[in-house]
Order: sequence, then structure tokens, then C-alpha cells
Amino acid sequence: MLLTGVAYAMGGSPGGGAGGLMGLLPILLMFVIFYFLLIRPQQKTARKHQDFIKNLKVGDRVVTTGGLHGEVKGLTETTVTLEVAEKVRVKVTRSAISGSSQEAATPEAQKPA
Repeated sequence: MLLTGVAYAMGGSPGGGAGGLMGLLPILLMFVIFYFLLIRPQQKTARKHQDFIKNLKVGDRVVTTGGLHGEVKGLTETTVTLEVAEKVRVKVTRSAISGSSQEAATPEAQKPA
């Protein structure tokens, strides 16, 4: 009687090793869904922002992450000089620039199609 219990325990699943592969399929499917819904769009947004920061030029109107609106008056590799009012200039790091002033002024719902 005791030996039959051991025999059933060692029997394994029908189909051999295919049961292990079928067990990984839902996990792989979840990873693919996460990649296309979360990871890939975030990477595209980050790449677009890096290109924007890299292509800044004097005269661009920008917004900082702190909400400061200004016009680019000077550029170095790491800093941007913004004129926020007449004869009022502020130096910020390039990474503090969040986007274009025109993008911030036009909410997503009001953008023309």
C-alpha cells in the first residue's frame, strides 16, 4: 500500500516536459503585454525628451520642471540661461527643462486635430 503512493508521486504529468513550457506561457504573455503597454511608450517619451533637450537653441521658449517659463538666451553643455522677464536671467541645468512653452500652454484636450 505504501509503495503505490510513492509510485503515483513519481509518475509526473501526462505529456512529459510539455507541462513546464505551458506553465511559462502565461508569464511570457504577461511580459509581452507589459512591454508594449508600459515599457515601450515610456522609452519613446524619454527619447523624445532627450532629443528636445539636445536640440535646444537660443530663442526657444521653454518651461522648467518647477514651472518657470522663459526664453533661452544662452546654452552650455550642462546649463541653460533663461530670460524669465526683461533683464531677469536664470541659469538652470538642461535636465530641468521639461518641455516647450507652447506645449505647456495648449492642454491635450484643446489641441487641434
